[in-house]
Amino acid sequence: MTEEVKKHIKEKLKLVPKLPGSYQMKNKDGVIIYVGKAKNLFNRVKSYFTGTVTGKTAMLVNDIVDFEYIVTSSELESLILEITLIKKYNPKYNILLKDDKSYPYIELTNEKYPKLRIVRNINRKKHKSRLFGPYPNVTAARKTVNMIHRIYPLRKCETFQKEVCLYYHIGECLGYCQKEVDLDQQAQMLEEITSFLKGNSEIVVAKLKDEMQKASDNLNFEKALELKEMLKDIDITLTKQKIDLNKNYNFDVFGYYQDHSYFSIVTFYIREGLLFGRHSDIFTTVEDANETLIHYIIEFYEKNNILPKEIIVPSDIDQEILSSYLQVKVNSPARGDIKKLIDLAKDNAKILLEEKYQTIQTDEENRLQAEEELKRLLKLEKLERIEAFDNSHLFGTFYVGGMVVFDHFLPNKNEYRKFKIETDVKDDLSAMKEVLYRRYYKVLMEEVKAPDLILVDGGELQISVAKEILDSLHLKIPICGLKKNEKHQTNMLVNENLESIPMAKDSHLFLFLNRIQEEVHRYAITYHRTIRQKGTLASLLDMAPGIGEVRRKELLRKFGSLKKLKEASLEELETVLTHDVALKLMEYLKEI
Repeated sequence: MTEEVKKHIKEKLKLVPKLPGSYQMKNKDGVIIYVGKAKNLFNRVKSYFTGTVTGKTAMLVNDIVDFEYIVTSSELESLILEITLIKKYNPKYNILLKDDKSYPYIELTNEKYPKLRIVRNINRKKHKSRLFGPYPNVTAARKTVNMIHRIYPLRKCETFQKEVCLYYHIGECLGYCQKEVDLDQQAQMLEEITSFLKGNSEIVVAKLKDEMQKASDNLNFEKALELKEMLKDIDITLTKQKIDLNKNYNFDVFGYYQDHSYFSIVTFYIREGLLFGRHSDIFTTVEDANETLIHYIIEFYEKNNILPKEIIVPSDIDQEILSSYLQVKVNSPARGDIKKLIDLAKDNAKILLEEKYQTIQTDEENRLQAEEELKRLLKLEKLERIEAFDNSHLFGTFYVGGMVVFDHFLPNKNEYRKFKIETDVKDDLSAMKEVLYRRYYKVLMEEVKAPDLILVDGGELQISVAKEILDSLHLKIPICGLKKNEKHQTNMLVNENLESIPMAKDSHLFLFLNRIQEEVHRYAITYHRTIRQKGTLASLLDMAPGIGEVRRKELLRKFGSLKKLKEASLEELETVLTHDVALKLMEYLKEI
């Protein structure tokens, strides 16, 4: 921080009121790098520029050249404003959960003939089905659903079929589509399933033991062993997680531990007296413990979970403001079994941090080293955000594109993007042109945040194409390519001047760039595979040559499935399409 900046901030601090509000710290480019809130704006903002700061806070203060503030009428209002601004500006130094993973729930649908399935990304305000979870262990959730389906003949199909399916014939469905269903039998079945998912395993265990005995008596030892494994799974996931608590409702417990400028948080999910599982996170922060945990919990529930009936936090956390924001009971018992759970969560958080501290610290040092090396090699002033691109196709057709984003060499999955590519594209360079143009036209027109570096898979030719697109949009963004040798192994960087720069395979830079390259390749291929495997005829027809919205709807109405469309003759296709378009569609379908 220069003397001129210090003088400017000192003068501006004199005008800051001692009122609640939100403040925004800015860097030399005028970019908001941190958003905070305070009961007393003057005291809070002043604290950054007086006294000694270390770690990530010191980095923040060093980047600040200016600040703004907005006065609010209450601390709750300042929190709401702060969260809104964080979402809008995505500041560099605020806590942002990069992982977009959400834990699954088991859903028992609210229908005449209910289904049991695994669901994610639940809208807690709109959802009316019965939900059980979350299940941090996805495998355990799948095993539980499979086990229940094995024992109880629930409905399996999404839409009713014209004839009963295989599940009916093997006794795992009551034939809801065709048969008369005993609603009393179904009600009893649903009651037992609900009881089991709430933690009462007695009836299910009795059924499994009875079935296992029958299998053993009939010398069907393979089936008996399978049932024995099911019983073992129940013992692991339910019986051994039982906690002796006088609470028969759902609540979550948060505990934290802070050291070495790192913050470790552990969450326990308690469901009907069962410890369903735990979630943990470790990160650095510039905030105090109260602010950190409040921000974390708010984002945690917005991203991942339905709110439980109650949230349990340590006593030093502002329960009132958190409760007001989330509209749920927030508590912190000073004694008893729940207090022991808070302490246990804290102990777990401490153990996790101590176990992973060395690894995390080493990884951060390696990332910083790689970042500085890449800045030096490419002569860049700043390198915070990298956007990398790759394409996937099927035999030279049916192209899709993928973009991944890495902030300081860490994946920011919330910013990943997928691209469906026009059907007349027949080569990688044309596909790359379309994806880059669409991406950076949006950056230009919608003021989307531009990266500090664009990374493409390839050498001089790919760099030239990328520069051509950026020049057409009058954008100045550094470009870099990853070039492969004759063995198809990445071994060089290519800068925007088309100069090749060798990289040592044991360097941190090579390892991090290779990680980005593998991630974008995986992302594009997964997207391509997902579209094909979903098999939705609508998705595949979106890519077909000469097929617009009207023709697509007509084909869907007439043929209904990919199989029937592939089996259709030219004459049948011509009842919907012109001769030339029908021929092109037949060629396209052969390649899928």
